Amino acid sequence: MQYKTLPVRTKNDIPAEYRDNPIGLLLEYHNLDRKFEVYSQAQLLIGMCMDNRKHLHMPDNFAFIIRSGGANLRYSEFKVSYAIAVGEVGHIALIGHNNCGMVNLISRKEVFINGLVNRAGWSKEAAEEHFMNLAPMHETGNELDFIMSETNRLRKRYPRIKVAPLYYLVEENRLHCIMT
Repeated sequence: MQYKTLPVRTKNDIPAEYRDNPIGLLLEYHNLDRKFEVYSQAQLLIGMCMDNRKHLHMPDNFAFIIRSGGANLRYSEFKVSYAIAVGEVGHIALIGHNNCGMVNLISRKEVFINGLVNRAGWSKEAAEEHFMNLAPMHETGNELDFIMSETNRLRKRYPRIKVAPLYYLVEENRLHCIMT
């Protein structure tokens, strides 16, 4: 399926389903420089990539954040459930980004192996086995397709939770909404 990203430059650009809830607030804080409010409890869970080029502009205590390669929450599901059950969040913002390192992992195989050998002291064989065993579980493919598939998976798993697929453009430092 073909997905479009919708830039958020004004409050009116925020889709109606996200306005006046924590997802809309995140978009306002990050993109529109909304004045920070004070929070004593998280309002939402943010799942986003571990990439160091991304930093969200939002108030302290506003969100739980799980950072995982490609914003892949499949292996963090207990933490997602904890944020919902104990942290009482009712919204999830799932944030992918352009130029993600979890896309086309096979192209980084040699760099990965050499890095573990040279930086971590691994044997070449152990590093190669590690890559071959785990890379397929972490390969995301196309960023937009992956975020939408993960969004749909989370929506089915947690039917009462609002899950918003968002896209971070690294060169803009801005969040966009993913639209179908």
